[in-house]
Amino acid sequence: MSAAPSFPFTALVGQPRLQLALLLAAIDPTLGGVLVSGPRGTAKSTAARALAQLLPDAPFVTLPLSATLEQVVGTLDVEGALRDGSVRLAPGLLARAHGGVLYVDEVNLLSDALVDAMLDVAASGVNIVERDGVSHRHAARFVLVGTMNPEEGELRPQLLDRFGLFVALDNPSDPSARAAIVRARLAYEADPAAFARQHADQQATWRQRLQRARALLPALSWSDEVFQVAATLAHRAQVDGVRGDLVLLKASRAHAAWLGRECITPEDVHAVADMALAHRRSASSPAPAPQPVTNAARVWGGAPEAVTGSVGDAARASEEGAVAADGHDGWGALPPQPVDMMGSAAWKGWPRKKA
Repeated sequence: MSAAPSFPFTALVGQPRLQLALLLAAIDPTLGGVLVSGPRGTAKSTAARALAQLLPDAPFVTLPLSATLEQVVGTLDVEGALRDGSVRLAPGLLARAHGGVLYVDEVNLLSDALVDAMLDVAASGVNIVERDGVSHRHAARFVLVGTMNPEEGELRPQLLDRFGLFVALDNPSDPSARAAIVRARLAYEADPAAFARQHADQQATWRQRLQRARALLPALSWSDEVFQVAATLAHRAQVDGVRGDLVLLKASRAHAAWLGRECITPEDVHAVADMALAHRRSASSPAPAPQPVTNAARVWGGAPEAVTGSVGDAARASEEGAVAADGHDGWGALPPQPVDMMGSAAWKGWPRKKA
């Protein structure tokens, strides 16, 4: 019996910022992945699994909370190397995720060493396995998607900064949006194959668009104006170091590629600034003014549609389609264990790191 098709990426409702962040990370995996914070049942795992369907022959690998470092990065058969001179690699989850999506649920509950190793490989695209003075390296280019419920703990600021993009989700506040979500979810559960066929044409269009954006990416460069705008926004956010600047510029380039632009514009920088700087913003920096959010996921080569309101409002906006949590494991969440270490209010839109 064949497995039911995953929920279509183009059928997601009410999460334009999440969709855009995942698409940007898929266009340029060197961004360092996406961290998604939000309550249970807000489409975190569904969106990550659906993204893999837009990538060619992409594996979808889930990292369990019980995984060890060797299971993740792999290990070497040193005894075999000493015996016959050949180094045998027992590949880990990072090798299996090459070319696809590595999904890490409740990433804030993993050990720091494990998260640090994943982030290193996500940014570099190369995994190095070392044991007893013997090393082996292999390609591991994937889209890292980490999710967390802030009620269950937080990531250390040093690790939080290593994630390229950040999206804060919230429960739908509009009853009509909730109704649309449930209606589409029930339609999917009633006949997943038929539901997937309804969105097949749009899925194919987005898949082609994603490939065009990847091909266009190397041809785009940053102008002095774009550099200045990015530096100004990062300076206002009082981010430590220049990692935020680099991510902001790469994300703006991916955004321009997704829209099919011939050059990167300041509008591209503003469109992705909240995702690149929110989790790096200093507690003493002034709050950013609400910006209209470009719903770039619905445009190809034309003028972007604007979703009015603040970033937080846009993340709750309703669009055509459907959203659900995990399609394979019910609503896909661990039982909550509240640990009010940071305060949930700090995670809505613009979380503040500790001074």
